[in-house]
Amino acid sequence: MESLSVIVITRNEEKNIVECLESVRWAKEIVVVDGGSTDKTVALAGTITPKVFERKWDGYGAAKNFGLTQCTSEWVLWLDADERVPVKLANEIRKTIQSDPSQNGFEVPRRANFLGSWINHCGWYPGYICRLFRRTRGRFTEQKVHERVEVEGEVGRISSDLLHYTDPTLAHYFEKFNRYTSLAAEELYEKGERFGLGQLLIRPLWVFFRMYVLRAGFLDGLPGFVLCTLSSFYVFTKYAKLWEISLKNSRS
Repeated sequence: MESLSVIVITRNEEKNIVECLESVRWAKEIVVVDGGSTDKTVALAGTITPKVFERKWDGYGAAKNFGLTQCTSEWVLWLDADERVPVKLANEIRKTIQSDPSQNGFEVPRRANFLGSWINHCGWYPGYICRLFRRTRGRFTEQKVHERVEVEGEVGRISSDLLHYTDPTLAHYFEKFNRYTSLAAEELYEKGERFGLGQLLIRPLWVFFRMYVLRAGFLDGLPGFVLCTLSSFYVFTKYAKLWEISLKNSRS
Protein backbone atom coordinates (compact mmCIF):
# COMPACT_ATOMS: atom_id res chain seq x y z
CA MET A 1 0.00 0.00 0.00
CA GLU A 2 2.00 2.97 -1.25
CA SER A 3 -0.09 5.88 0.01
CA LEU A 4 -0.74 5.12 3.70
CA SER A 5 1.34 5.67 6.83
CA VAL A 6 0.25 4.36 10.24
CA ILE A 7 1.09 6.02 13.57
CA VAL A 8 1.03 4.05 16.83
CA ILE A 9 1.96 5.55 20.22
CA THR A 10 3.24 3.09 22.82
CA ARG A 11 4.34 2.67 26.39
CA ASN A 12 4.67 -0.82 27.88
CA GLU A 13 2.45 -2.44 25.26
CA GLU A 14 4.30 -5.73 24.76
CA LYS A 15 1.02 -7.67 25.09
CA ASN A 16 -0.63 -5.69 22.29
CA ILE A 17 1.94 -4.28 19.92
CA VAL A 18 2.57 -7.27 17.66
CA GLU A 19 -1.13 -7.94 16.92
CA CYS A 20 -1.74 -4.25 16.38
CA LEU A 21 1.12 -3.80 13.91
CA GLU A 22 0.43 -7.07 12.12
CA SER A 23 -3.10 -5.83 11.41
CA VAL A 24 -1.66 -2.90 9.39
CA ARG A 25 1.42 -4.56 7.94
CA TRP A 26 -0.06 -3.95 4.48
CA ALA A 27 0.51 -0.18 4.82
CA LYS A 28 3.46 1.53 3.14
CA GLU A 29 5.03 2.42 6.48
CA ILE A 30 4.35 2.12 10.20
CA VAL A 31 5.66 4.75 12.60
CA VAL A 32 5.88 3.76 16.27
CA VAL A 33 6.58 6.47 18.85
CA ASP A 34 7.49 5.03 22.25
CA GLY A 35 7.26 7.09 25.42
CA GLY A 36 9.61 5.20 27.70
CA SER A 37 8.65 1.53 27.71
CA THR A 38 10.42 -0.69 30.22
CA ASP A 39 9.18 -3.96 28.72
CA LYS A 40 9.77 -5.52 25.28
CA THR A 41 7.55 -3.12 23.32
CA VAL A 42 10.36 -1.42 21.41
CA ALA A 43 12.13 -4.66 20.51
CA LEU A 44 8.91 -6.32 19.35
CA ALA A 45 7.87 -3.29 17.28
CA GLY A 46 11.32 -3.30 15.68
CA THR A 47 10.72 -6.77 14.26
CA ILE A 48 7.85 -5.37 12.18
CA THR A 49 8.88 -1.80 11.30
CA PRO A 50 12.23 0.02 11.21
CA LYS A 51 10.58 3.33 12.10
CA VAL A 52 10.51 3.03 15.89
CA PHE A 53 11.31 6.23 17.78
CA GLU A 54 12.03 6.48 21.49
CA ARG A 55 11.52 9.90 23.02
CA LYS A 56 10.81 11.51 26.37
CA TRP A 57 7.10 11.49 27.13
CA ASP A 58 5.51 14.93 26.68
CA GLY A 59 1.86 14.04 26.14
CA TYR A 60 -0.32 12.03 23.77
CA GLY A 61 -0.93 14.79 21.27
CA ALA A 62 2.72 15.87 21.17
CA ALA A 63 3.84 12.28 20.61
CA LYS A 64 1.38 11.84 17.76
CA ASN A 65 2.38 15.13 16.16
CA PHE A 66 6.00 13.96 16.31
CA GLY A 67 4.95 10.73 14.65
CA LEU A 68 3.18 12.74 11.99
CA THR A 69 6.44 14.49 11.11
CA GLN A 70 7.99 11.07 10.43
CA CYS A 71 5.31 10.03 7.95
CA THR A 72 5.87 10.27 4.20
CA SER A 73 2.57 9.03 2.72
CA GLU A 74 -0.32 11.17 1.53
CA TRP A 75 -2.71 9.50 3.99
CA VAL A 76 -2.25 8.74 7.68
CA LEU A 77 -4.08 6.28 9.91
CA TRP A 78 -3.52 6.53 13.66
CA LEU A 79 -4.11 3.70 16.10
CA ASP A 80 -3.75 2.89 19.76
CA ALA A 81 -1.77 -0.24 20.55
CA ASP A 82 -4.88 -2.02 21.84
CA GLU A 83 -6.69 -1.58 18.52
CA ARG A 84 -6.84 -3.86 15.48
CA VAL A 85 -7.70 -3.22 11.84
CA PRO A 86 -9.67 -6.24 10.56
CA VAL A 87 -9.55 -7.25 6.90
CA LYS A 88 -12.91 -5.63 6.07
CA LEU A 89 -11.77 -2.24 7.38
CA ALA A 90 -8.38 -2.59 5.69
CA ASN A 91 -10.05 -3.21 2.34
CA GLU A 92 -12.38 -0.23 2.80
CA ILE A 93 -9.46 2.05 3.69
CA ARG A 94 -7.59 0.92 0.57
CA LYS A 95 -10.63 1.50 -1.63
CA THR A 96 -11.32 4.90 -0.06
CA ILE A 97 -7.88 6.43 -0.46
CA GLN A 98 -7.38 4.95 -3.94
CA SER A 99 -10.55 6.71 -5.08
CA ASP A 100 -8.93 10.13 -4.45
CA PRO A 101 -11.86 11.37 -2.34
CA SER A 102 -12.81 15.01 -1.95
CA GLN A 103 -12.76 14.63 1.85
CA ASN A 104 -9.55 15.22 3.80
CA GLY A 105 -10.44 12.90 6.66
CA PHE A 106 -12.64 9.96 7.59
CA GLU A 107 -14.28 8.84 10.78
CA VAL A 108 -14.48 5.12 11.55
CA PRO A 109 -16.87 3.29 13.89
CA ARG A 110 -15.04 1.74 16.83
CA ARG A 111 -16.32 -1.41 18.53
CA ALA A 112 -14.96 -1.85 22.05
CA ASN A 113 -14.28 -5.12 23.87
CA PHE A 114 -14.68 -4.56 27.62
CA LEU A 115 -13.82 -7.40 30.04
CA GLY A 116 -14.12 -9.89 27.18
CA SER A 117 -17.50 -8.66 25.93
CA TRP A 118 -18.34 -6.49 22.93
CA ILE A 119 -20.16 -3.31 23.92
CA ASN A 120 -22.90 -2.45 21.42
CA HIS A 121 -24.65 0.33 23.33
CA CYS A 122 -23.84 2.65 26.28
CA GLY A 123 -23.01 5.40 23.81
CA TRP A 124 -19.79 3.55 23.01
CA TYR A 125 -20.86 2.12 19.66
CA PRO A 126 -20.58 3.11 16.90
CA GLY A 127 -18.38 5.74 18.59
CA TYR A 128 -17.25 7.39 15.36
CA ILE A 129 -13.78 8.91 15.61
CA CYS A 130 -11.58 10.51 12.95
CA ARG A 131 -8.64 8.18 12.35
CA LEU A 132 -7.82 8.51 8.66
CA PHE A 133 -6.69 11.83 7.20
CA ARG A 134 -4.47 13.50 4.63
CA ARG A 135 -1.06 14.12 6.18
CA THR A 136 -0.91 17.77 5.13
CA ARG A 137 -4.46 18.55 6.27
CA GLY A 138 -4.50 17.24 9.82
CA ARG A 139 -2.84 17.84 13.18
CA PHE A 140 -3.40 16.48 16.67
CA THR A 141 -4.65 18.64 19.50
CA GLU A 142 -2.50 18.55 22.62
CA GLN A 143 -4.90 18.18 25.54
CA LYS A 144 -3.61 16.14 28.46
CA VAL A 145 -6.21 13.45 27.74
CA HIS A 146 -8.66 12.61 24.93
CA GLU A 147 -6.69 14.43 22.25
CA ARG A 148 -8.07 14.28 18.72
CA VAL A 149 -7.05 15.08 15.17
CA GLU A 150 -8.30 18.32 13.64
CA VAL A 151 -8.76 18.15 9.90
CA GLU A 152 -8.97 21.05 7.45
CA GLY A 153 -11.94 20.56 5.17
CA GLU A 154 -14.66 17.95 4.87
CA VAL A 155 -14.64 14.76 6.93
CA GLY A 156 -16.48 11.66 5.68
CA ARG A 157 -17.24 8.29 7.22
CA ILE A 158 -16.11 4.73 6.69
CA SER A 159 -18.57 1.96 7.59
CA SER A 160 -16.31 -0.92 8.69
CA ASP A 161 -15.45 -1.34 12.38
CA LEU A 162 -12.13 -0.67 14.06
CA LEU A 163 -11.73 -3.13 16.93
CA HIS A 164 -10.70 -1.80 20.34
CA TYR A 165 -9.62 -4.25 23.04
CA THR A 166 -9.86 -1.58 25.67
CA ASP A 167 -9.89 -3.31 29.07
CA PRO A 168 -9.29 -7.06 29.34
CA THR A 169 -9.37 -6.92 33.16
CA LEU A 170 -10.57 -4.58 35.89
CA ALA A 171 -6.98 -4.24 37.07
CA HIS A 172 -6.09 -2.85 33.64
CA TYR A 173 -9.10 -0.53 33.74
CA PHE A 174 -8.15 0.94 37.10
CA GLU A 175 -4.53 1.39 36.06
CA LYS A 176 -5.71 3.71 33.28
CA PHE A 177 -8.48 5.12 35.44
CA ASN A 178 -6.13 6.69 37.97
CA ARG A 179 -3.86 8.19 35.31
CA TYR A 180 -6.63 9.57 33.12
CA THR A 181 -8.71 11.06 35.95
CA SER A 182 -5.62 12.88 37.23
CA LEU A 183 -4.83 14.27 33.78
CA ALA A 184 -8.45 15.28 33.21
CA ALA A 185 -8.63 17.09 36.56
CA GLU A 186 -5.38 18.93 35.88
CA GLU A 187 -6.66 19.99 32.48
CA LEU A 188 -9.92 21.30 33.95
CA TYR A 189 -8.04 23.35 36.53
CA GLU A 190 -5.67 24.80 33.92
CA LYS A 191 -8.69 25.84 31.84
CA GLY A 192 -10.06 27.78 34.80
CA GLU A 193 -12.79 25.41 35.95
CA ARG A 194 -13.23 25.24 39.72
CA PHE A 195 -14.84 22.66 41.93
CA GLY A 196 -18.51 22.81 42.88
CA LEU A 197 -20.42 20.29 45.00
CA GLY A 198 -22.95 19.76 42.24
CA GLN A 199 -20.22 18.22 40.11
CA LEU A 200 -19.97 15.34 42.58
CA LEU A 201 -23.68 15.03 43.29
CA ILE A 202 -25.23 15.45 39.85
CA ARG A 203 -22.77 14.73 37.04
CA PRO A 204 -21.94 11.09 37.96
CA LEU A 205 -25.66 10.24 38.27
CA TRP A 206 -26.39 11.89 34.93
CA VAL A 207 -23.58 9.95 33.23
CA PHE A 208 -24.97 6.65 34.52
CA PHE A 209 -28.55 7.52 33.50
CA ARG A 210 -27.48 8.69 30.06
CA MET A 211 -25.35 5.62 29.34
CA TYR A 212 -27.49 2.94 30.97
CA VAL A 213 -30.99 4.22 30.15
CA LEU A 214 -30.92 6.77 27.35
CA ARG A 215 -28.20 4.96 25.41
CA ALA A 216 -29.51 1.49 26.23
CA GLY A 217 -26.52 0.20 28.18
CA PHE A 218 -28.91 -2.27 29.86
CA LEU A 219 -28.95 -4.19 26.57
CA ASP A 220 -25.27 -5.02 27.09
CA GLY A 221 -26.10 -7.07 30.16
CA LEU A 222 -23.86 -7.18 33.21
CA PRO A 223 -20.79 -5.87 31.33
CA GLY A 224 -22.88 -2.85 30.31
CA PHE A 225 -24.00 -2.25 33.89
CA VAL A 226 -20.41 -2.46 35.15
CA LEU A 227 -19.18 -0.13 32.41
CA CYS A 228 -21.87 2.48 33.08
CA THR A 229 -21.23 2.34 36.82
CA LEU A 230 -17.47 2.69 36.39
CA SER A 231 -17.95 5.55 33.93
CA SER A 232 -20.03 7.44 36.49
CA PHE A 233 -17.35 6.78 39.09
CA TYR A 234 -14.75 8.09 36.62
CA VAL A 235 -16.61 11.41 36.50
CA PHE A 236 -16.94 11.46 40.31
CA THR A 237 -13.20 10.83 40.71
CA LYS A 238 -12.24 13.43 38.12
CA TYR A 239 -14.12 16.14 39.99
CA ALA A 240 -12.95 14.89 43.38
CA LYS A 241 -9.41 15.32 42.09
CA LEU A 242 -10.30 18.80 40.83
CA TRP A 243 -11.45 19.58 44.38
CA GLU A 244 -8.15 18.23 45.71
CA ILE A 245 -6.13 20.40 43.31
CA SER A 246 -8.20 23.48 44.15
CA LEU A 247 -7.80 22.85 47.87
CA LYS A 248 -4.07 22.35 47.59
CA ASN A 249 -3.57 25.52 45.54
CA SER A 250 -5.73 27.61 47.91
CA ARG A 251 -3.43 26.64 50.77
CA SER A 252 -0.19 27.38 48.95
